[in-house]
Amino acid sequence: MALGLASLFSDAGHEAATAVLPLFLASIGGSAASLGLIEGVADALSTGAKLLSGWFSDGLEHRKPVGTLGYATTGLGIAGLAVAFTPLQVLIVRAFCWFGRGARGPVRDAMLAEAVPPWTYGRAFGFHRAMDTAGAVVGPLIALALVGRVGFRTIFAVTLIPGILSVIAFASVREHAQARTRSTLGQSLRELPGSFRGFLLAVGIFGLGDFARSLLVLRASQLSNASTAISTTLFAVALYVLHNLAHALSAYGFGVLGTYLGGRRVLVGGYVLFAVMSFGFAILPAHPPLVVLVGLFILAGLSLSAEEVLEGTVAADLLPERLLGTGYGALAAVNGIGDFAASAIVGALWAGASPTAGFAYAGVMGLAGAIALARLG
Repeated sequence: MALGLASLFSDAGHEAATAVLPLFLASIGGSAASLGLIEGVADALSTGAKLLSGWFSDGLEHRKPVGTLGYATTGLGIAGLAVAFTPLQVLIVRAFCWFGRGARGPVRDAMLAEAVPPWTYGRAFGFHRAMDTAGAVVGPLIALALVGRVGFRTIFAVTLIPGILSVIAFASVREHAQARTRSTLGQSLRELPGSFRGFLLAVGIFGLGDFARSLLVLRASQLSNASTAISTTLFAVALYVLHNLAHALSAYGFGVLGTYLGGRRVLVGGYVLFAVMSFGFAILPAHPPLVVLVGLFILAGLSLSAEEVLEGTVAADLLPERLLGTGYGALAAVNGIGDFAASAIVGALWAGASPTAGFAYAGVMGLAGAIALARLG
């Protein structure tokens, strides 16, 4: 429960900032390409933190101090957007924040896998993701309540409150000491099972199209028929709230489905949902019906739930306990590299050609990842 509360509070702060970040960036001279680059670079810079923190925690009696530091860095980084005045400064602050998110993720997932029996992995990861995403619903609602009443910088500053609460919650987790021996990073990576390496390849292919969802907020604001900047902002943020609500409500269900139908099989379906959503955004007309936008944002939330819940579940099934941290670090690193490439490529295609080109590319990679995952033995 404490792990879930930590994620709930942290995501509330993070998502409140993410909901208005594209619009804030546009207000200080940023473009779709700069947004894609900022999100991609931040993800890429966190990749090293993900891999190193997971491996490092495999040699510690207690993983909790590493995770606590990661939550603290994340909270400070999000609030730090309040003092960014140029796209470059946004990139620097976002990278600092993502370093903390990178460091804490594999440690938290390893602690969760160690805390439950193997036959409950799907439900445990589903419940945790549901708590995490409840924060992702609360965060945009906070932003929605504040937009038009206070400036973007005040919204960023307010996120410090849930950031502090997340640190307190994670620090309260009870973790039993375990005697562990440390191998070198290279040796630990070489010892990862072949089946897990194949899984990483499929995840990496999919990740090359798995763009930052903040690009959807920007696209929705462009497609809005709203007549003022504030109403356009409210429209885009409201759709993002819907996206996160779909994410939160479906997370536990995907975990249960993974338990009974097989995590890999359900994850393939999640990848296909992502591809359908991406192709849907690629063919949208200039002024699409509201019901179509609502449906696509719901699909985006469902696909994200399947991805986040079931990648962790499949990894837990494939990894030996002594390599949990390293394995989750490698998984997070592969996702980080993919996020960098996907966000940068989709943003560049959007700016250089059209939004259709960017989203169509994402859809193709989503299908390729689903096929690669389905073909694993």
